Amino acid sequence: MVVQYQGQQKGIPTKFTVRINRNNILKNGSKYRMDLLVGDKQLPTFKTLNHKSLSDCLKEMYLFRKFNNIEFDASSENVEDKLIPSDSILYNYHKQTLFMA
Repeated sequence: MVVQYQGQQKGIPTKFTVRINRNNILKNGSKYRMDLLVGDKQLPTFKTLNHKSLSDCLKEMYLFRKFNNIEFDASSENVEDKLIPSDSILYNYHKQTLFMA
């Protein structure tokens, strides 16, 4: 799943890409991995590579954004890939985490 946002990093207008990968592991359930790209460059964002839930990924993304002065414009959201229905529902339910004050 790939989601793009317009936003700012330290006051400079920038295009951000959030890439979410879901790995199905039968015994342990699903694991999620999230990457943040600025333009074509991947930022070294996460201390944890795999998360147990999509919610955990989004919380870590929020903390990284807050620490690095990154703002997303929620109205500029553009979903590029077709989503697995369950991931779409989870993402839409938890995405307010990305925009917490």
